[in-house]
Amino acid sequence: MNRLFKPLILALTIMQFSSCGNDTSTMTEEEGPTPVQGSKPNILLIIADDMGLDATPGFNVGSVKPNTPNLQNMINTGVRFTNLWSYPTCTPTRGSILTGKYGFRTNVMKVDDVMSTSETSLQQFLKDNNSGYSNAVIGKWHLSRDENHPIQMGVDYYAGLLNGAAQSYTNWNYTQDGATTSSNEYTTTKFTDLAIDWVAEQNQPWFLWLAYNAPHTPFHLPPTDLHSQGSLPTDEASINANPVPYYIAMIEAMDSEIGRLLDSMTEEERDNTIIIFIGDNGTPNQVVQDYRSRRAKGTVYQGGVNVPMIISGKGVNRFNQLDNSLLNTVDLFATISDIAEIGTKEHYDSKSFKELFESSTSSIVRDFAYTEIGKETGDDDVTIRNATHKYIRFTDGSEVLYNLNEDFFEVNNLLDSSLSMEDQQQLDNLKETLNNLKN
Repeated sequence: MNRLFKPLILALTIMQFSSCGNDTSTMTEEEGPTPVQGSKPNILLIIADDMGLDATPGFNVGSVKPNTPNLQNMINTGVRFTNLWSYPTCTPTRGSILTGKYGFRTNVMKVDDVMSTSETSLQQFLKDNNSGYSNAVIGKWHLSRDENHPIQMGVDYYAGLLNGAAQSYTNWNYTQDGATTSSNEYTTTKFTDLAIDWVAEQNQPWFLWLAYNAPHTPFHLPPTDLHSQGSLPTDEASINANPVPYYIAMIEAMDSEIGRLLDSMTEEERDNTIIIFIGDNGTPNQVVQDYRSRRAKGTVYQGGVNVPMIISGKGVNRFNQLDNSLLNTVDLFATISDIAEIGTKEHYDSKSFKELFESSTSSIVRDFAYTEIGKETGDDDVTIRNATHKYIRFTDGSEVLYNLNEDFFEVNNLLDSSLSMEDQQQLDNLKETLNNLKN
Protein backbone atom coordinates (compact mmCIF):
# COMPACT_ATOMS: atom_id res chain seq x y z
CA MET A 1 0.00 0.00 0.00
CA ASN A 2 1.19 3.52 -0.79
CA ARG A 3 2.69 4.81 2.45
CA LEU A 4 0.88 8.10 2.03
CA PHE A 5 -2.46 6.35 2.38
CA LYS A 6 -1.70 4.15 5.37
CA PRO A 7 -4.22 4.50 8.17
CA LEU A 8 -3.58 7.69 10.04
CA ILE A 9 -0.98 7.33 12.73
CA LEU A 10 -1.59 8.26 16.30
CA ALA A 11 -4.96 6.50 16.15
CA LEU A 12 -6.02 8.23 19.30
CA THR A 13 -9.53 9.58 19.47
CA ILE A 14 -10.30 12.59 21.58
CA MET A 15 -12.09 10.23 23.96
CA GLN A 16 -8.94 8.16 24.38
CA PHE A 17 -6.85 11.27 25.02
CA SER A 18 -9.23 12.64 27.63
CA SER A 19 -9.52 9.40 29.56
CA CYS A 20 -5.92 8.17 29.65
CA GLY A 21 -4.82 10.43 32.46
CA ASN A 22 -6.98 8.93 35.23
CA ASP A 23 -7.75 5.40 34.05
CA THR A 24 -6.11 2.97 36.45
CA SER A 25 -8.04 -0.13 35.38
CA THR A 26 -6.07 -3.21 34.35
CA MET A 27 -6.36 -4.38 30.74
CA THR A 28 -6.85 -8.03 29.98
CA GLU A 29 -4.08 -10.08 28.38
CA GLU A 30 -5.94 -9.90 25.06
CA GLU A 31 -6.10 -6.10 25.31
CA GLY A 32 -2.36 -5.77 25.83
CA PRO A 33 -0.18 -4.33 28.59
CA THR A 34 -1.38 -1.52 30.79
CA PRO A 35 0.62 1.70 30.40
CA VAL A 36 2.47 2.56 33.57
CA GLN A 37 0.50 5.37 35.18
CA GLY A 38 2.67 8.35 35.98
CA SER A 39 5.59 7.12 33.86
CA LYS A 40 7.59 9.87 32.17
CA PRO A 41 6.56 10.50 28.57
CA ASN A 42 8.80 9.84 25.62
CA ILE A 43 9.66 13.08 23.80
CA LEU A 44 9.84 13.20 20.01
CA LEU A 45 11.09 16.52 18.59
CA ILE A 46 10.73 16.65 14.80
CA ILE A 47 12.44 19.52 12.99
CA ALA A 48 11.54 20.24 9.38
CA ASP A 49 14.16 22.17 7.40
CA ASP A 50 12.97 25.41 5.72
CA MET A 51 9.22 24.91 6.24
CA GLY A 52 7.30 28.09 7.00
CA LEU A 53 3.67 28.74 7.88
CA ASP A 54 2.79 29.06 4.20
CA ALA A 55 3.86 25.46 3.53
CA THR A 56 2.18 23.96 6.60
CA PRO A 57 -1.42 22.75 6.89
CA GLY A 58 -3.53 24.38 9.57
CA PHE A 59 -2.07 27.90 9.24
CA ASN A 60 -3.77 30.73 7.37
CA VAL A 61 -0.83 31.66 5.15
CA GLY A 62 -0.29 30.16 1.71
CA SER A 63 -2.79 28.54 -0.65
CA VAL A 64 -0.75 25.57 -1.92
CA LYS A 65 -0.59 23.05 0.89
CA PRO A 66 0.87 19.52 0.98
CA ASN A 67 -1.22 16.41 1.55
CA THR A 68 -0.03 15.50 5.05
CA PRO A 69 -2.45 13.18 6.87
CA ASN A 70 -0.07 12.56 9.75
CA LEU A 71 0.50 16.22 10.47
CA GLN A 72 -3.23 16.73 10.08
CA ASN A 73 -3.86 14.09 12.72
CA MET A 74 -1.48 15.94 15.04
CA ILE A 75 -3.45 19.12 14.37
CA ASN A 76 -6.75 17.36 15.11
CA THR A 77 -5.45 15.99 18.41
CA GLY A 78 -3.18 18.83 19.46
CA VAL A 79 -2.30 22.51 19.49
CA ARG A 80 -0.98 24.78 16.74
CA PHE A 81 1.14 27.68 17.93
CA THR A 82 0.86 30.70 15.63
CA ASN A 83 3.48 33.02 17.13
CA LEU A 84 6.59 30.89 17.46
CA TRP A 85 9.74 32.74 16.43
CA SER A 86 12.83 30.90 15.23
CA TYR A 87 16.06 32.28 13.85
CA PRO A 88 16.13 33.18 10.13
CA THR A 89 18.48 30.29 9.27
CA CYS A 90 19.16 26.71 10.29
CA THR A 91 22.24 26.83 12.53
CA PRO A 92 21.21 29.43 15.13
CA THR A 93 17.73 27.95 15.53
CA ARG A 94 19.26 24.59 16.40
CA GLY A 95 21.70 26.33 18.71
CA SER A 96 18.87 28.08 20.54
CA ILE A 97 17.07 24.80 21.18
CA LEU A 98 20.27 23.02 22.18
CA THR A 99 21.38 25.61 24.77
CA GLY A 100 18.33 27.60 25.84
CA LYS A 101 20.25 30.76 24.96
CA TYR A 102 19.88 33.47 22.35
CA GLY A 103 22.53 33.34 19.67
CA PHE A 104 24.37 36.47 20.80
CA ARG A 105 25.21 34.64 24.05
CA THR A 106 26.77 31.62 22.31
CA ASN A 107 28.10 33.35 19.16
CA VAL A 108 25.96 31.05 17.03
CA MET A 109 24.04 33.60 14.99
CA LYS A 110 24.38 32.62 11.34
CA VAL A 111 24.79 29.63 9.04
CA ASP A 112 27.80 27.42 9.80
CA ASP A 113 28.67 29.05 13.13
CA VAL A 114 30.13 26.37 15.43
CA MET A 115 28.64 25.67 18.84
CA SER A 116 31.28 25.65 21.55
CA THR A 117 31.55 22.40 23.48
CA SER A 118 31.80 24.54 26.62
CA GLU A 119 28.04 25.12 26.34
CA THR A 120 25.70 22.73 28.17
CA SER A 121 23.37 21.04 25.73
CA LEU A 122 19.79 20.04 26.44
CA GLN A 123 20.83 16.39 26.27
CA GLN A 124 23.62 16.89 28.81
CA PHE A 125 21.32 18.93 31.02
CA LEU A 126 18.82 16.06 31.18
CA LYS A 127 21.63 13.69 32.16
CA ASP A 128 23.09 16.07 34.73
CA ASN A 129 19.68 16.29 36.40
CA ASN A 130 19.18 12.51 36.51
CA SER A 131 16.12 12.63 34.29
CA GLY A 132 16.36 8.94 33.43
CA TYR A 133 16.09 9.66 29.69
CA SER A 134 18.13 8.12 26.92
CA ASN A 135 18.70 10.51 24.01
CA ALA A 136 19.57 10.53 20.35
CA VAL A 137 19.94 13.07 17.55
CA ILE A 138 19.18 11.65 14.13
CA GLY A 139 19.42 13.69 10.94
CA LYS A 140 20.79 17.15 10.27
CA TRP A 141 23.16 18.53 12.93
CA HIS A 142 24.61 21.73 11.37
CA LEU A 143 26.33 22.96 14.53
CA SER A 144 29.81 21.75 13.57
CA ARG A 145 31.39 19.60 10.88
CA ASP A 146 33.43 17.71 13.45
CA GLU A 147 32.29 14.08 13.36
CA ASN A 148 32.58 13.81 17.14
CA HIS A 149 30.87 17.10 17.97
CA PRO A 150 27.38 15.72 18.80
CA ILE A 151 28.85 13.19 21.23
CA GLN A 152 31.06 15.88 22.78
CA MET A 153 27.88 17.90 23.35
CA GLY A 154 26.31 15.09 25.40
CA VAL A 155 24.34 13.28 22.70
CA ASP A 156 24.21 9.56 23.48
CA TYR A 157 23.71 8.47 19.86
CA TYR A 158 24.13 10.52 16.70
CA ALA A 159 23.64 9.47 13.09
CA GLY A 160 22.91 11.69 10.14
CA LEU A 161 24.08 14.65 8.12
CA LEU A 162 26.55 17.07 9.70
CA ASN A 163 26.37 19.69 6.96
CA GLY A 164 23.68 22.25 6.29
CA ALA A 165 22.48 20.53 3.13
CA ALA A 166 22.95 17.30 1.23
CA GLN A 167 24.49 17.59 -2.20
CA SER A 168 21.78 15.16 -3.27
CA TYR A 169 18.97 13.41 -1.40
CA THR A 170 20.34 10.12 -2.73
CA ASN A 171 24.08 10.86 -2.60
CA TRP A 172 25.20 12.41 0.66
CA ASN A 173 27.72 12.20 3.49
CA TYR A 174 26.43 9.96 6.29
CA THR A 175 28.04 10.27 9.73
CA GLN A 176 27.64 7.65 12.47
CA ASP A 177 29.85 6.67 15.39
CA GLY A 178 32.35 9.41 14.53
CA ALA A 179 32.93 8.22 10.96
CA THR A 180 31.59 9.51 7.66
CA THR A 181 30.73 7.42 4.61
CA SER A 182 28.72 7.97 1.45
CA SER A 183 25.03 7.00 1.40
CA ASN A 184 22.74 6.50 -1.58
CA GLU A 185 19.58 6.03 0.48
CA TYR A 186 16.92 8.73 0.31
CA THR A 187 17.73 10.90 3.33
CA THR A 188 14.20 11.16 4.70
CA THR A 189 13.79 7.39 4.58
CA LYS A 190 17.24 6.73 6.01
CA PHE A 191 16.69 9.04 8.98
CA THR A 192 13.35 7.36 9.64
CA ASP A 193 14.90 3.89 9.48
CA LEU A 194 17.51 4.98 12.02
CA ALA A 195 14.83 6.46 14.28
CA ILE A 196 12.73 3.28 14.13
CA ASP A 197 15.71 1.11 15.01
CA TRP A 198 16.81 3.37 17.88
CA VAL A 199 13.35 3.68 19.43
CA ALA A 200 12.90 -0.10 19.28
CA GLU A 201 16.05 -0.55 21.38
CA GLN A 202 14.96 1.73 24.24
CA ASN A 203 13.82 0.34 27.59
CA GLN A 204 13.52 3.65 29.44
CA PRO A 205 11.97 7.05 28.68
CA TRP A 206 13.59 8.52 25.59
CA PHE A 207 14.16 11.91 23.96
CA LEU A 208 14.63 11.75 20.19
CA TRP A 209 15.68 14.87 18.24
CA LEU A 210 14.74 13.90 14.67
CA ALA A 211 15.95 16.57 12.26
CA TYR A 212 14.96 15.97 8.65
CA ASN A 213 16.81 17.91 5.96
CA ALA A 214 13.56 17.98 3.97
CA PRO A 215 12.31 20.15 2.42
CA HIS A 216 15.64 22.05 2.16
CA THR A 217 17.22 22.47 -1.25
CA PRO A 218 18.05 20.75 -3.55
CA PHE A 219 14.41 20.25 -4.55
CA HIS A 220 14.80 16.60 -5.55
CA LEU A 221 11.72 14.49 -6.26
CA PRO A 222 11.14 11.81 -3.61
CA PRO A 223 10.29 8.17 -4.36
CA THR A 224 6.83 8.02 -5.90
CA ASP A 225 5.26 5.96 -3.09
CA LEU A 226 5.95 8.76 -0.58
CA HIS A 227 4.02 11.63 -2.18
CA SER A 228 0.95 12.52 -4.23
CA GLN A 229 2.40 15.08 -6.65
CA GLY A 230 2.48 12.60 -9.52
CA SER A 231 5.15 12.10 -12.13
CA LEU A 232 7.39 15.13 -12.51
CA PRO A 233 10.50 15.59 -14.67
CA THR A 234 13.71 15.39 -12.66
CA ASP A 235 16.03 17.55 -14.74
CA GLU A 236 17.35 20.72 -13.12
CA ALA A 237 15.78 23.01 -15.74
CA SER A 238 12.30 21.71 -14.97
CA ILE A 239 12.85 21.95 -11.22
CA ASN A 240 14.16 25.51 -11.47
CA ALA A 241 11.28 26.54 -13.73
CA ASN A 242 8.65 25.44 -11.19
CA PRO A 243 10.11 24.22 -7.88
CA VAL A 244 6.88 24.36 -5.84
CA PRO A 245 5.52 20.85 -6.60
CA TYR A 246 8.93 19.33 -5.80
CA TYR A 247 9.07 21.23 -2.52
CA ILE A 248 5.53 20.09 -1.67
CA ALA A 249 6.40 16.49 -2.60
CA MET A 250 9.35 16.57 -0.19
CA ILE A 251 7.06 17.66 2.65
CA GLU A 252 4.59 14.91 1.78
CA ALA A 253 7.41 12.36 1.79
CA MET A 254 8.49 13.55 5.22
CA ASP A 255 4.92 13.21 6.47
CA SER A 256 4.72 9.67 5.09
CA GLU A 257 7.91 8.72 6.90
CA ILE A 258 6.75 10.33 10.15
CA GLY A 259 3.71 8.10 9.87
CA ARG A 260 5.91 5.04 9.34
CA LEU A 261 7.93 5.90 12.46
CA LEU A 262 4.81 6.25 14.59
CA ASP A 263 3.25 3.12 13.09
CA SER A 264 6.35 1.19 14.17
CA MET A 265 5.66 1.90 17.84
CA THR A 266 3.39 -0.14 20.02
CA GLU A 267 0.12 1.47 21.00
CA GLU A 268 1.40 1.76 24.57
CA GLU A 269 4.52 3.59 23.41
CA ARG A 270 2.59 5.98 21.16
CA ASP A 271 0.17 6.74 23.98
CA ASN A 272 3.12 7.68 26.17
CA THR A 273 4.86 9.92 23.60
CA ILE A 274 4.55 13.66 23.16
CA ILE A 275 5.35 14.89 19.65
CA ILE A 276 6.67 18.39 18.94
CA PHE A 277 6.83 19.36 15.26
CA ILE A 278 8.49 22.63 14.21
CA GLY A 279 10.02 24.36 11.21
CA ASP A 280 13.53 25.69 11.79
CA ASN A 281 13.04 28.90 9.77
CA GLY A 282 10.84 30.31 7.05
CA THR A 283 10.29 29.04 3.54
CA PRO A 284 13.03 29.71 0.92
CA ASN A 285 12.36 32.58 -1.47
CA GLN A 286 12.16 30.25 -4.51
CA VAL A 287 8.96 28.66 -3.19
CA VAL A 288 7.58 31.12 -0.62
CA GLN A 289 3.89 32.04 -0.76
CA ASP A 290 2.15 35.30 0.25
CA TYR A 291 5.28 36.86 1.79
CA ARG A 292 7.47 39.01 -0.41
CA SER A 293 10.30 36.90 -1.82
CA ARG A 294 12.95 39.04 -0.15
CA ARG A 295 11.22 38.66 3.20
CA ALA A 296 11.45 34.88 3.47
CA LYS A 297 14.15 32.59 4.87
CA GLY A 298 17.29 34.48 5.83
CA THR A 299 15.50 37.65 6.96
CA VAL A 300 14.07 38.83 10.27
CA TYR A 301 10.73 39.58 8.64
CA GLN A 302 7.78 37.35 9.54
CA GLY A 303 8.37 35.18 6.48
CA GLY A 304 11.81 34.30 7.82
CA VAL A 305 11.17 33.79 11.53
CA ASN A 306 7.49 33.06 12.23
CA VAL A 307 7.44 29.27 11.95
CA PRO A 308 4.94 26.46 12.58
CA MET A 309 4.79 24.40 15.73
CA ILE A 310 2.29 21.58 16.30
CA ILE A 311 2.27 19.60 19.54
CA SER A 312 0.17 16.52 20.33
CA GLY A 313 0.32 13.30 22.30
CA LYS A 314 0.89 12.51 25.96
CA GLY A 315 -0.11 15.36 28.25
CA VAL A 316 -1.70 17.49 25.51
CA ASN A 317 -5.35 18.01 26.39
CA ARG A 318 -6.28 20.67 23.86
CA PHE A 319 -7.57 19.35 20.56
CA ASN A 320 -7.52 21.16 17.20
CA GLN A 321 -6.84 24.47 18.93
CA LEU A 322 -4.81 27.52 17.97
CA ASP A 323 -2.62 29.27 20.52
CA ASN A 324 -1.36 32.81 19.94
CA SER A 325 1.16 32.99 22.80
CA LEU A 326 4.49 34.66 22.03
CA LEU A 327 7.14 31.93 22.00
CA ASN A 328 10.68 31.38 20.76
CA THR A 329 12.52 28.23 19.74
CA VAL A 330 14.84 28.94 22.68
CA ASP A 331 11.85 28.02 24.91
CA LEU A 332 12.00 24.38 23.84
CA PHE A 333 14.97 23.80 26.17
CA ALA A 334 13.01 24.60 29.34
CA THR A 335 9.80 23.05 28.00
CA ILE A 336 11.40 19.71 27.20
CA SER A 337 13.18 19.78 30.56
CA ASP A 338 9.80 20.46 32.18
CA ILE A 339 8.21 17.55 30.32
CA ALA A 340 11.06 15.38 31.62
CA GLU A 341 9.97 16.35 35.16
CA ILE A 342 13.28 17.66 36.45
CA GLY A 343 11.78 20.79 37.99
CA THR A 344 13.07 23.28 35.42
CA LYS A 345 10.73 26.08 34.36
CA GLU A 346 13.38 28.54 33.15
CA HIS A 347 16.95 28.20 31.90
CA TYR A 348 18.87 31.27 30.75
CA ASP A 349 16.63 32.76 28.00
CA SER A 350 14.34 29.73 27.87
CA LYS A 351 10.89 29.64 29.48
CA SER A 352 8.70 26.54 29.72
CA PHE A 353 5.33 26.72 27.98
CA LYS A 354 4.25 23.24 29.11
CA GLU A 355 1.17 24.68 30.83
CA LEU A 356 -0.17 25.64 27.40
CA PHE A 357 -0.59 21.95 26.57
CA GLU A 358 -3.59 21.85 28.88
CA SER A 359 -5.06 25.35 29.00
CA SER A 360 -5.20 28.49 26.90
CA THR A 361 -5.82 30.49 30.07
CA SER A 362 -2.38 29.79 31.51
CA SER A 363 -0.26 32.76 32.52
CA ILE A 364 1.61 34.54 29.73
CA VAL A 365 4.92 32.77 29.03
CA ARG A 366 6.77 35.86 27.81
CA ASP A 367 5.98 39.52 27.16
CA PHE A 368 8.19 39.73 24.09
CA ALA A 369 9.83 37.59 21.44
CA TYR A 370 13.32 38.32 20.14
CA THR A 371 15.48 37.05 17.33
CA GLU A 372 18.44 38.11 15.21
CA ILE A 373 20.69 37.22 12.33
CA GLY A 374 24.44 37.64 12.43
CA LYS A 375 26.27 39.43 9.64
CA GLU A 376 29.81 38.95 8.40
CA THR A 377 30.52 42.64 8.84
CA GLY A 378 28.99 45.30 11.03
CA ASP A 379 26.20 44.86 13.54
CA ASP A 380 23.42 42.31 13.34
CA ASP A 381 19.83 42.57 12.17
CA VAL A 382 17.79 42.33 15.37
CA THR A 383 14.05 42.29 15.96
CA ILE A 384 11.73 42.26 18.92
CA ARG A 385 7.95 42.12 19.22
CA ASN A 386 5.23 42.30 21.83
CA ALA A 387 1.57 41.35 21.56
CA THR A 388 0.89 43.96 18.87
CA HIS A 389 4.02 45.68 17.53
CA LYS A 390 7.31 44.59 15.97
CA TYR A 391 10.51 46.62 15.78
CA ILE A 392 13.49 45.82 13.52
CA ARG A 393 16.92 47.46 13.61
CA PHE A 394 19.05 46.57 10.61
CA THR A 395 22.81 46.33 10.42
CA ASP A 396 23.00 49.68 8.60
CA GLY A 397 21.19 51.43 11.46
CA SER A 398 17.84 51.79 9.67
CA GLU A 399 14.68 50.95 11.60
CA VAL A 400 11.11 49.81 10.94
CA LEU A 401 8.02 49.42 13.11
CA TYR A 402 4.92 47.39 12.28
CA ASN A 403 1.59 46.79 13.96
CA LEU A 404 1.31 43.05 13.34
CA ASN A 405 -2.31 42.91 14.46
CA GLU A 406 -3.23 45.19 11.55
CA ASP A 407 -0.35 44.47 9.16
CA PHE A 408 0.81 40.84 9.42
CA PHE A 409 2.78 40.96 6.15
CA GLU A 410 4.70 44.08 7.24
CA VAL A 411 3.72 46.39 4.42
CA ASN A 412 3.25 49.67 6.29
CA ASN A 413 6.34 50.91 8.13
CA LEU A 414 4.88 53.15 10.82
CA LEU A 415 8.14 55.11 11.00
CA ASP A 416 7.49 56.48 7.51
CA SER A 417 4.99 58.94 9.01
CA SER A 418 4.26 60.64 12.30
CA LEU A 419 3.56 58.12 15.02
CA SER A 420 0.43 58.12 17.09
CA MET A 421 0.92 58.34 20.83
CA GLU A 422 0.11 54.64 21.13
CA ASP A 423 2.61 53.62 18.44
CA GLN A 424 5.29 55.85 19.96
CA GLN A 425 4.76 54.24 23.35
CA GLN A 426 5.05 50.78 21.83
CA LEU A 427 8.26 51.77 20.04
CA ASP A 428 9.77 53.18 23.21
CA ASN A 429 8.87 50.05 25.17
CA LEU A 430 10.33 47.73 22.56
CA LYS A 431 13.58 49.69 22.32
CA GLU A 432 13.94 49.73 26.08
CA THR A 433 13.34 45.98 26.30
CA LEU A 434 15.88 45.38 23.54
CA ASN A 435 18.51 47.53 25.21
CA ASN A 436 17.98 45.80 28.55
CA LEU A 437 18.28 42.41 26.87
CA LYS A 438 21.51 43.15 25.02
CA ASN A 439 23.25 45.11 27.80
